[in-house]
Amino acid sequence: MADAAGRAQAATPNLEHFWMPFTANRDFKDAPRMLVAAQDMHYIAADGRRILDATSGLWCVNAGHSRPKIVAAVQEQAARLDFAPSFQMGHPLAFEAAAAVAELMPAGLDRIFFTNSGSESVDSALKIALAYHRIRGEGQRQRLIGRERAYHGVGFGGLTVGGIGGNRKLYGALLPGADHLPHTHDLAHNAFTRGQPAWGEHLADALEQIVALHDASTIAAVIVEPLAGSTGVLVPPRGYLERLRELCTRHAILLIFDEVITGFGRLGASLASEYFGVVPDMITLAKGLTNGMIPMGAVAVRRELHDTIVQSVKEGIELPHGYTYSGHPVASAACVATLQTYAEEGLFARARELAPYFEDAAHSLRGLPHVIDIRNLGLVAGLELEPREGRAGARGYQALKRCFEAGLLIRITGDIIALSPPLIVERGQIDQMFDILSKVIGGLE
Repeated sequence: MADAAGRAQAATPNLEHFWMPFTANRDFKDAPRMLVAAQDMHYIAADGRRILDATSGLWCVNAGHSRPKIVAAVQEQAARLDFAPSFQMGHPLAFEAAAAVAELMPAGLDRIFFTNSGSESVDSALKIALAYHRIRGEGQRQRLIGRERAYHGVGFGGLTVGGIGGNRKLYGALLPGADHLPHTHDLAHNAFTRGQPAWGEHLADALEQIVALHDASTIAAVIVEPLAGSTGVLVPPRGYLERLRELCTRHAILLIFDEVITGFGRLGASLASEYFGVVPDMITLAKGLTNGMIPMGAVAVRRELHDTIVQSVKEGIELPHGYTYSGHPVASAACVATLQTYAEEGLFARARELAPYFEDAAHSLRGLPHVIDIRNLGLVAGLELEPREGRAGARGYQALKRCFEAGLLIRITGDIIALSPPLIVERGQIDQMFDILSKVIGGLE
């Protein structure tokens, strides 16, 4: 790792050509924050400093960085079979990976469609929902229901059901016929809640209002994040997801859980579905699926949906959908090795055991200047800062840069700091995270 850092220090890249995603490009290129190596809980910056990773990279490196088993699997597979087409061809490892994923899913959600990202997983799930209803003779069920403040990736489908205004405003009307449930975050009722808020179950009943407006016979699916991550860690109220499941079942609407962030141990269980005891009809996955090593996503589909589509034609392609890299050999190798690493090291149980300590550490920051809310569940926490007058997001961005200078990588959404450390985090590293955060927040303007 030190050698890699040394090589990176010796070379100064040309910054002009890479148009960076979700980044203030001009500001970054004026003062770059370069990461050049990583191991376990730390990145190495271009200047040789160790940066404690409090965000699992980007919600994805759940087992920590550069884990030997996953690295070896990727290296070996790249040398053996670099690519194989998945259109009308197959390779054994994709089927092995699908079986390994299926073992972690709720009973019945054991048909796995591979993609390359969470965005593709969401768009795939939405298309599967539309195809399912059409094949059943209910092609009028085309309306898709998302939720305010939701993040479901950046495909046109995901943006349509997503509810973050800043992500949508440049792109116009998007797909027609969508609607949105209200989000569940209300500081007047649930500020500084530990775990699930007691207030807010009734917000699921907004689905009944949408049904009354559009008629259930026009609605194909409802998609929600069980715990909303990218918008700033919105924890579902007690009973909310259960009520949503009940209403979707009543109206024959498919329920999709977007578990791109909550999957693979983040809440101390395989999935948020397991944690909350609520089973949807489809689950979208990515990020922790391969520990961030190689891009890969997936949709876990209820067997009845799969069989309805696959058995709908006598011969030929049943679902005209997929990606060049669906079930990519190297990604499949990373997936299998990642799931083995989680199991062998008991990382989901480890997250569950650490969650109370992490919760106490997060809420220890209550009372600091500008902190208007702290919320948490499992190994994820959100710290909401009061925006500066007329400059929403400025205080959060200042915190991001100052934390990096102090040796800590955080994630921000506007003025909300999101924390989601790798599941291998030690208690002393949790203390270090919140000690740095306390000093940084205390010095914010």
